[in-house]
Amino acid sequence: MDRLGPYRSESLLQRVPRRVWHIASTVLAVTSVLLFVAALLANLQRSYMVLLLSVGFVAATFALVFLLTGLSRQLRREQRETSTVLQATRHELQQMADNIQESFWTLDAKSQHVIYVNQAYETITGRSLRSLAENPTSYKEVIHPDDRTHVLARLEEATLSGQFNEKFRIVRPEGEVRWVWVRGFPVRDADGRVARLVGTALEVTAEKEAEEQVAQHLSLARSAWDEADALRRATLSLTQDLRMDFVLGALLQSLADLVPYTCARVLIPEGGPHVLALGEKMTVGSNSGSDPPLTLNSDDSPFLKAVLANQKSVLISNTGNEDSWPTFEAHAHLRSWLSVPLIASGQYLGFLSVGHTEPNRFTDDHLRRAELLAIPAAAAIQNSRLYERAAIYGEELEKRVADLRQAQTALLESEAGRRLSEDKFQKVFRASPIPFSITTLAEGRFLDVNAAFEQRYGYSRKEVLGHTVHELRIWEDPRDRAFMIAQLQCGPVRNVITRLRTKAGEIRITAYSADRIQFDGQTCILAVSEDVPQNSGLSN
Repeated sequence: MDRLGPYRSESLLQRVPRRVWHIASTVLAVTSVLLFVAALLANLQRSYMVLLLSVGFVAATFALVFLLTGLSRQLRREQRETSTVLQATRHELQQMADNIQESFWTLDAKSQHVIYVNQAYETITGRSLRSLAENPTSYKEVIHPDDRTHVLARLEEATLSGQFNEKFRIVRPEGEVRWVWVRGFPVRDADGRVARLVGTALEVTAEKEAEEQVAQHLSLARSAWDEADALRRATLSLTQDLRMDFVLGALLQSLADLVPYTCARVLIPEGGPHVLALGEKMTVGSNSGSDPPLTLNSDDSPFLKAVLANQKSVLISNTGNEDSWPTFEAHAHLRSWLSVPLIASGQYLGFLSVGHTEPNRFTDDHLRRAELLAIPAAAAIQNSRLYERAAIYGEELEKRVADLRQAQTALLESEAGRRLSEDKFQKVFRASPIPFSITTLAEGRFLDVNAAFEQRYGYSRKEVLGHTVHELRIWEDPRDRAFMIAQLQCGPVRNVITRLRTKAGEIRITAYSADRIQFDGQTCILAVSEDVPQNSGLSN
């Protein structure tokens, strides 16, 4: 360890311990007193004894004075050395305090005046030590106004309890806000009362910002998880039932979980300028709904016409700033509005209209959520249309198949009337405008087709008779026919939407029904097929 000062040699007297000096001084003092008393007693007896005792007394007195002088010098020397060590220690502590990042401080508990603070105070607060010396309570002005009341209240408590531990904001002279962590501990007087508070102040701005960023990231992650879960549940609910009412109800409810609206509608173009509100939902307490079904005319609303023409997402924070907004029927009461298009398989189905009665309620994040929901929603609406169209055509085909079954039943009722029944069957078979075909169950070999079949598929009757459906590649996917054969084991097939190929190679979406019959002594399939209209909205 480095020495605090240069090495000095010591004399014999300096090397004598202080305790020895104390013992010797005490012995000499006692000896001097004894000699003085003996001299007084001897004065009464012999004169030479008085002389000897007086000489001894004087010698002891001089020895005592010598020892006391040496002791005094040693005490002054130790005092100087102690003072030097204390000064060096104070200097080292001051250097340490001036070169660390933490601010050391001492505060009077009664007046709350700062007694001492190191150089780090200037670095942290941006204010000089001189300003604090001139006004020992100016540190209170450094505290952020929003935190000042709380921090000073805790400081007042600390003057009694002796404990202070707070993180709060301070404001530097240039306006920069920083975070500090201040801790204080008590210095008590003889009565046990808190006389002073001593402690440290450390800047923790970087740590506080890191904590806030972590909290923000956790919040974003939690929000993203909740959003993904809501979209997953929405997608599942949209596919549970293909009925349009169920699809629209699930869509509007899922939308409410993602966007805080007061009015939401599914607006679908119905040909020409007319737009139908296919679905509508109002929140509790909203009385601005229309009598269903709401029908709009884009010719009467420039705003609606622009939305239909652009087919893009729209976000309006305040509809009061839109000149043409009042022309949007049944929406004029809304002050925040957004819309997202419903597009499936490249086809524009309509758009979601989402509004709120208060302005500035929707954000870009709400628009993004609605756009994500619109993807499965458009597919669900398209599939629901397919389901409804298939049901309609299925009912019609069932009626026509029922007519054929009645004809077949007539054939089985009486052998005597077989020819007549076959005649009737052939007439219905030949004259029907719906494509009919008879194929063997096992091979799929054509035994007969009607004129409507020839017209639809482009084959002549001569070209198909004797050939199988596999040779002509009628079924786009042969597995569809195998699936149909399996279903026939359980009964007639009704309302199956499948894909069949014409002679020219064109793939047509077909509403297909079939049943097993006996024809020319063979188990055959009587099949009825019909085009699904292109404008029906069915998915490809």
